[in-house]
Amino acid sequence: MTKGYRAKKEAQKKLETLFEELLEHEGFGELRIEMRLLKRGQKEVIIYCGKQYRYVLDFQMQSAPNGNRDSNPLLECREPH
Repeated sequence: MTKGYRAKKEAQKKLETLFEELLEHEGFGELRIEMRLLKRGQKEVIIYCGKQYRYVLDFQMQSAPNGNRDSNPLLECREPH
């Protein structure tokens, strides 16, 4: 398993876990996701749910067949803050 695949899966797993926790919680909850492009071909994914969970993924822009640009997250993560 590559680092990029692992970082993406870690972020997805954190989202799933937080979503389940909010569903089981007896009260109000908020879950928010922010993504932004960084320098050096990276993308930062920040998950807000009481705390911030930050993931930095390598990111490549690829041209889609219809002319739109599509993203492909790869490599490293740094989490949680």
